[in-house]
Formats: sequence, structure tokens, C-alpha cells
Amino acid sequence: PVRLINTSCLGELTKTCVSCNSVEQKIYINLNDTVPCVRLLNATHQIGCQSSLGGDVGVIHFLESEQNLEYVLTTGNNPPYMVILESHLFNRDVMMKLKNGSSRIAGVAVIKPNSNPVGAFSPHTTCPNENTGVYSESYDPALAHCNGTMWNPNGNGLSYEEFSFPIFSLKDDNGTEVIRQCYMDHNRAVNGSVPVYPLCAMELSSHMSAVTDTVTCMRRSDTSGLSLNPEQVCDPLGNYNVWGATKGLNNSASGHSENETVVIAAARLDSRAFFHGISLGADSGTSGFITLLAAAGALANVTREAPPPRTILYAFFQGESFDYIGSSRMVYDMQGDKFPIDLDNIHSLVEIGQVGLHASEGLWVHTDPVSRRNASIETEVKNLTDIFRSVATSLNISLGEPDVSQPLPPASFQRFLRAQPIPGVVLTDHRTSFTNSFFESMYDNAEYLNLTFPAGLTPEEQFNYVTDTAKGLAKVATLAARTLYRQAGGAEERLAGINADELTVRTGDPPRSRRYAARLGFVISNHSPPQMNSYTWVRGVTPPNATEPAGYCVRSTTRLARAESPAFLLGEFNSSTYSTWSESRWKKINARIFLVAGHDLEMLTLGVGLAVLLVSLLITFFVNAKADFLFSSGREPANATY
Repeated sequence: PVRLINTSCLGELTKTCVSCNSVEQKIYINLNDTVPCVRLLNATHQIGCQSSLGGDVGVIHFLESEQNLEYVLTTGNNPPYMVILESHLFNRDVMMKLKNGSSRIAGVAVIKPNSNPVGAFSPHTTCPNENTGVYSESYDPALAHCNGTMWNPNGNGLSYEEFSFPIFSLKDDNGTEVIRQCYMDHNRAVNGSVPVYPLCAMELSSHMSAVTDTVTCMRRSDTSGLSLNPEQVCDPLGNYNVWGATKGLNNSASGHSENETVVIAAARLDSRAFFHGISLGADSGTSGFITLLAAAGALANVTREAPPPRTILYAFFQGESFDYIGSSRMVYDMQGDKFPIDLDNIHSLVEIGQVGLHASEGLWVHTDPVSRRNASIETEVKNLTDIFRSVATSLNISLGEPDVSQPLPPASFQRFLRAQPIPGVVLTDHRTSFTNSFFESMYDNAEYLNLTFPAGLTPEEQFNYVTDTAKGLAKVATLAARTLYRQAGGAEERLAGINADELTVRTGDPPRSRRYAARLGFVISNHSPPQMNSYTWVRGVTPPNATEPAGYCVRSTTRLARAESPAFLLGEFNSSTYSTWSESRWKKINARIFLVAGHDLEMLTLGVGLAVLLVSLLITFFVNAKADFLFSSGREPANATY
């Protein structure tokens, strides 16, 4: 976000601000807390938004209703317009009309409200990751393309549209009030009158370097080294998976591990939204991640004191919103003997999906109907669901199982099933369609899950306050932990001592909770041989009366693994098997407002400037031609005598 250059200039725009120290600061007011929509690319096309190279400028118009669109699209006298949208008008209908009338639209700024709207909004598709999951024409045509269940019925697909103009999100604060006041003073028509110059205008700059598709941008990036000034134009989407096990796995070895049987406990780390950087994912991502992390903490002691026969491997995947980047990479590494275990070492898989709204809909265990046609898989799945039901009953948790013919919801488990049949379940807060009305949107936040604190609490009190939602997620974590322990072969009499800590899920800030991944090293650390551990130096905190933090070394079985699609390793940028998503690079993200003069005044200024230039040239020519006369000095003859 761009910071205000000089907040003392936030008065009347036409007045001189004596505290400004440059012409630019006298003309422009830079906007704070702006977040752009950026350009993403895959094997076939590009999506997102961008500005022209130098930024796009338009006269500000606050859209008061959808009926008011006619003004900016047809009848307005001062195009192009920079359209300001309140959140309730940021929908597919309005945005597509603006897109189709883009010759008169310079850009769009959406005011992000301080509280969530009523209703539903999801800019994702109705069938997330439909082309890279397990359900295809070859696996089961009847279940392909969400034929069985429309998982995200509120999805409008806005995040997958391409816009030729910049679109920014603005925080509803003092900066937004400045824009409103500027619009009211200069741009708003009164009693049908036409606004006169000077008019309030906005400039949005978010030029993207990449174009067309991933194939094109990667080719340009690969050949950029031939240039004297090489420049990358895009980067593969990716990050790091985090994984760890209840007992050390030899990271120096790879491939099949003899006499090793693993139960994978999985969750996703990422989420996305229309605007780059406002993807909190409170239910879609964070609820499952923090629940599994709390479950790992609950299992830390019992797996050391009474290790179950099977190893529990915790896997947290990145990039799952973009065609399962993290899970497909782990499967690829297992298949290629680049991981401490392979697929044949996997006994079963338990994935924690969206569970933040379980209080209203209960919990549901989803299974794959196709792999269950295999008798041995069916037996293991039945045993696993029976364990879930038994533990849920003991905890007084409502738990159900959808119809056996219903496919899995979008889940990392699907990428494992693409490789080979594996028994497993996905735990969610929805039976069929998502309960989450704001899936993959900026409104899927702490407020949506009621992760808010009472007024008047100090920061320390907030840190230790446990919300009702956090208590509920801790109960789900206890369910997951006890089920995992039994599934790994642990003794049933140990289950009563396995309880998740409510403080692990106390946070009301979903982005902060992602930092808890570092805690995985603590909750599953053990005394395995050195080659089976990782070592991380933690900076720590500064003790009282000290000037330096008290750092310490953490030994754990937690490791990072690259979460980048195999398509980029193989150079198959048009792959239909793996994710091909990449992100354009950019150099400048900026938003500012200013007063723009009328065309007549601009032409007059240009004319006066040209006239001054011509007069200057004529004077210069005249002075140069008469230089000997004008600048000659009287000289006495050389033969002068006295």
C-alpha cells in the first residue's frame, strides 16, 4: 500500500499547502491502504487486471446504484471515468457491464467495508479446481465437472475474468472520505447540471509485465538472458509445504521406506481472493489448518509416551487454491523417490477441510465413492469412519456421512487418489454445497467466524481470550487427534488423555494464525537421531532488562518442502495434469487523486507555452545574430599614442 506523502495536504484541494516541499506534493494526494487486482496466467489464458504503462487516469464518479451505470457508460460528458464502487455494487453484473464498456472506463476502485455485507459473495467458480482433481472422464464421467454436487453455488467466477483496466480495493477510512469530499465538491451533478472543471480525478498504476499465458511469459523469461538488460516477466506460483511426523523419517533417504506405514493428516495453508493480499481465508483455509495444528499439539505427549504402530505424518499444503500446487508436488516427489516415503507407505489419509462453521451444520466425513468399489479400500474406509463416529459420540459432536455416491469436495486428497487408490476421508462443516457463503473472498475473515473480542480488552487480555469459535475448533481438533491416534493403531484407553488446547486456536486474526506453523516443530519434536531432525535457530524475545533477544535452537521433525508445480520442473507449461499458474511481475503500484483542468484550459496552457517558446527562440536568434554589435566593447586602436 502507498503511504500518504503529506497528511497535512488532506484539506481543500484548491488551497496551497505551505508545508509541502515539492510541486508534486501540492498537486497529488497519494492514497493509503490500497490493494490491487493483479494478473495471473495459466496454460491457456490470463486473468486479473492491469493499468497502462504509465497508469490510467479518469474523472472520479461514485456509482450510487446499478441504474446509474448509464451515466459512465453512455451519457457522461467527461470520460474516461474512474468508477468508485461501494461493496454492495461489487458484483458480477456491474463488473461485466463496466468491462464491456471499457472504452469509457479508466479503472475501478472498490471500497472495502469495515464490516461484512449481508448475503453471499464468492468470486471463485462454482466448481473449484474442477480440471485438476481426481474426477475426470477417465475416472468417473458421471462425477466429472461437479456433475454430482455444485460445491460453491455462490461462485460468480469474477476472479477468473480478465479486465483491461486497473481495479483497486480501498480501505474505508479517512482517505476514502477525502475522495468522497473531492467528488462532492467538484464532480457531482446538482439538479441535472453538468459538472464544470476543475474536476476531481484519480490515477491508478498497476502495470503488469506478463501477457497472454504462462507458456508465453515463461518463454520470454527464459530468453530474457539474451538481453543486455534481462528481466523476468512472471514467476510460477508457489511457496513451501510444511510437514512433520510423530517419529523421525530419515530425510537423507528417499523412496520406499521398508517397514514404515504412515497415516497422513493434511490441511491447506493458502487461500485467495479477488484482490491481491486480501485473502484471509478464515473458514476456507485457516480453520482446517489451525485445527490440525491443535490436533498435533494434543498428540505430542501421547505419541512419545505410547507411540502407535503407524507414524502420523502432518502435511500442510500451499497453493491448493490454484489447482492443488502443494499436494500435487508432494505426490510427484513421492512417485519420483524424492521424498522420505512413497505412496505405498501410506496406510490412509485424513484431511481437515473447512470446519469453522460446524456449529450450525455439524461435521461431515466425505469419502470417494469410486475407490470404495475396491473391497480392501472399502474395508479401511469403513473402519476409519467408524472411528470418527465413535469418537464424535464420546465428545457429543454431531457427525454425519453424506450419501455414499457423493464425490469428495475439492480437497488435497484428490491428488493422492489420482496417483493410486488410498483409503481416506475429508472432514468438513458441510454435507453437500459449501456452508461458507464467502468462499475465497475478502469477507471470509475473522468477523465471519465470530472470532472477535469484547470491547475494552488490553492486547494481553485479547491474546489470552478464548472465543466460542475457538472453543468449538478445539473440540474439533480433539476429535481429529483422537481419531488419528486410533487410526495409527494407538490404544483406545489413551484417548481420554488426548485433548486439544483452546489457546492454540484462540487467535482472532487468520493471517497471524498461519505463523503458528512454526509451532509444529515444538508439538511433535522428539529425540530421534540427528539425521531425522531439522534444526532451526529461533530469534526469540528480548528478556526484561536486556538489549538482545534470547535466541535458541529448536530440534524437530518438521521440514519445509518446495511447493511449486511439477509442470515448471518438467518445462511443461501447457500441462493439463499439473497446475500451470504463474503471476506477473510489476514495478509500481500506486493510487492518487488530484484536480484535472478542462480541455479548454489545457489547450490555452499549451498555446501559451508554445507562444512563449517561439518568442524565446526569436529573441535567442536575434540576440545571437546581433551579438557582435550588442556585446562589443569600445577598444582603443593599437597605434594610439599619448
